[in-house]
Amino acid sequence: MNVPADLRYTASHEWIRAEDDGTLTIGITDHAQEALGDLVFIELPAVGRSVKEGEVCAVVESVKAASDIYAPVSGTVIAANAAVVAAPEIVNADAYANWFYKLRPANSDDAKILLDADTYTASVGEA
Repeated sequence: MNVPADLRYTASHEWIRAEDDGTLTIGITDHAQEALGDLVFIELPAVGRSVKEGEVCAVVESVKAASDIYAPVSGTVIAANAAVVAAPEIVNADAYANWFYKLRPANSDDAKILLDADTYTASVGEA
């Protein structure tokens, strides 16, 4: 399982990359895409949408199941990745290169309390 050390994570298997401009880039982890299997559909939040921490803001469907994607922190969606909507299978190929959406957090410190790579790895039993 690939768990990059420079990212933050949620218990619900989203990864979060803090960008230099203070925004956050969000996708699903390698563990999540592997558990879901071949992705066939992705629905992302609309640009401009305000989300609350823990709120369902996207959906992924695979040949096995559908799964909700949760906002890791509160904020405003500033971009959605049309490439993953058009070709969901690219997330299976590389979950960390294929982000879902970008968020301007309501509080810039919120992302600092998310799981680090070691804690996330331990939480999924892959240590």
